[in-house]
Amino acid sequence: MSRPEILFPLFAGLETLDGVGAKTAKAFEGLEVTRPKDLLWLLPYSGVDRGLRAGIRDYVLPAVATLNLEIGAHVPPRRKGGPLVVHTNDDNGDALDLVFFHARGDYIARMLPTGERRIVSGKAEAGDYAVRIVHPDYMLRPEEAATLPEWEPVYPLTAGISQKLVQKAVASVLPRVPELPEWIDGPLKAREGWPDWHQALHLVRNPKSATDLAPSAPGRARLAYDELFAHQLTLSLARQVMRRGKGMQSQGDGRLRERLLAALPYAPTGAQTRALHEIAGDMAGPLRMNRLLQGDVGAGKTLVALMALAIAVEAGGQGVLMAPTEILARQHLEGLAPLALSAGIRLEILTGRDRGAERVAKLKALAAGEIDVLLGTHAVFQKDVEFRDLRLAVIDEQHRFGVAQRMELGAKGQAADVLVMTATPIPRSLALASYGDMDVSVLDEKPPGRKPIRTAMVSTARIDEVVAHLAEAIAGGRQAYWVCPLVEESELVDLTSAVERFGQLRAALGEGRVGLVHGQMPPAEKDAAMARFVSGETSVLVATTVIEVGVNVPNASIMVIERAENYGLAQLHQLRGRVGRGTADSTCLLLYQAPLTESAERRLKVIRDTEDGFRISEEDLAIRGAGDLIGTAQSGLPRFRVADLERQSALMAVAQSDARRLLGEDPKLEGPRGRAARNLLWLLDQDRAIRLLSVG
Repeated sequence: MSRPEILFPLFAGLETLDGVGAKTAKAFEGLEVTRPKDLLWLLPYSGVDRGLRAGIRDYVLPAVATLNLEIGAHVPPRRKGGPLVVHTNDDNGDALDLVFFHARGDYIARMLPTGERRIVSGKAEAGDYAVRIVHPDYMLRPEEAATLPEWEPVYPLTAGISQKLVQKAVASVLPRVPELPEWIDGPLKAREGWPDWHQALHLVRNPKSATDLAPSAPGRARLAYDELFAHQLTLSLARQVMRRGKGMQSQGDGRLRERLLAALPYAPTGAQTRALHEIAGDMAGPLRMNRLLQGDVGAGKTLVALMALAIAVEAGGQGVLMAPTEILARQHLEGLAPLALSAGIRLEILTGRDRGAERVAKLKALAAGEIDVLLGTHAVFQKDVEFRDLRLAVIDEQHRFGVAQRMELGAKGQAADVLVMTATPIPRSLALASYGDMDVSVLDEKPPGRKPIRTAMVSTARIDEVVAHLAEAIAGGRQAYWVCPLVEESELVDLTSAVERFGQLRAALGEGRVGLVHGQMPPAEKDAAMARFVSGETSVLVATTVIEVGVNVPNASIMVIERAENYGLAQLHQLRGRVGRGTADSTCLLLYQAPLTESAERRLKVIRDTEDGFRISEEDLAIRGAGDLIGTAQSGLPRFRVADLERQSALMAVAQSDARRLLGEDPKLEGPRGRAARNLLWLLDQDRAIRLLSVG
């Protein structure tokens, strides 16, 4: 699909703009500006009040001042490299010096002739003898005063780019912007009071005050919506293509699910039943399922996944459950094998460890349909892994998997349904940004039997008391994790602190009672230390990196997190979720070093006061912002130029339903609004969407 001709001027070279040469064009890349159209999304982030005032005493210094000055004597530099100073007086008669370094005297004499008046604007500060402005931004004749903006926008800069340059380039690009047909739904635009696109571009460039820079200002909100809408259109097109492959209708008779439920020690929660109902509906329907199952630590996602896999088997097909690491795949095997056995589901695991004859035998059984459900790591994606009839693929821990891999997975089974599970509760706005192509089921209840975890904040000054309590608890048969501090990013420093703590705890609690795992250990040693803890041979497990503690030890009921103030909210929440899995009352101690910073105290109090992962994630978003929350680099979270996910999260949901509705009415974007939306996709580089349209 070729780019519409009306947009050509916006896709020309940057050098075609005023004041931009080859060198400047290269520098602009630092602002992600490579074509004239990119400047349309480069918005001012603050502004300078350049309103004219009577005298310098109207300002609280230092401040940007704009004054009508009477020019007095010019004092040349007293020494080489010294400043040239021009004495002036404001309307109140107060003295003010204009200071210039390395300036040509003849140029300054022409710009500021003695005895005349000039409008001068620049940063004023108190000097030794008089208030001074060093290198004023503007020096204008009184009749030119109208050319000075009352409120001047300030743009982000990068090396080699000045404010003047950006302003000149922006002023040169705006006249090129064509009048384009409207892509926003009419009633929505009227309800929100948004301006036309063309008008919005001018409004955001000419703010009259700080309120015009707020995300809620009409021009900005409109451009933010354009960006979110284009992003959601792309995701909805991906969803359309994913679902266009007619799904296989997998409708089970319920016999295996009944056996699974009978083998469970408790009834599923309402949230689990609801999620399963949604999944079963998708699997029975004619379109391919593409669903996200989002649940907090311990909300029972694995049971829902097993029930969904049982539907695939009841319908005569096979299922696959893919985990990000071998440890987690084996943990799934331990947890699911007894249930699968009681229901008569043939379960097998395939990981990188399987080699030679054993691997060949497993692959043969899989292709023959003798394995119902396969567990594994990404090894299940290798070319030689063939299923007889793959109906459902379940992916555990989504964020290591982007939209592209989801599509690849879909291609493995002719039209396998896809269910993605994530244990990271994500605020709704971010879930829509990352998974807008999916339908979402949320598990927001804890299964019965999960006891609340008592969480307390304790200063490191009281560490001896903590160790004494720990000694009592393990004498009573309980087990504990002790997570060592993140000292800094260096594994070695963290390791030193863990080894020291391990030594101290062994001395206090007894040689054989304490185990240690850390990132530098060979895998076999790590597995052995874990196994000793799982079997109850050791009572306390000292660990560095959080990640290693991915095991499920129901008897472990105490979690000590040392220097808890150095961890993020999500990490603390995930760590705490390692306890509270058994019948004993569980405790989590947040050991912190006083004094706490304000944000660290806020984080620790949030963890202490709630166990609701969704509430914690909303707080985390408020404290840290979207980019840090899931680590933009690995999250696949889009980077928006205008939209602010923290403050404009409600717009994302509107954009999603709007995009889905438009595609429902006009799947190929060929109607009037659809064609207008194509212009927007081009302007916002949503090439993927444009390719998906061509595929269609």
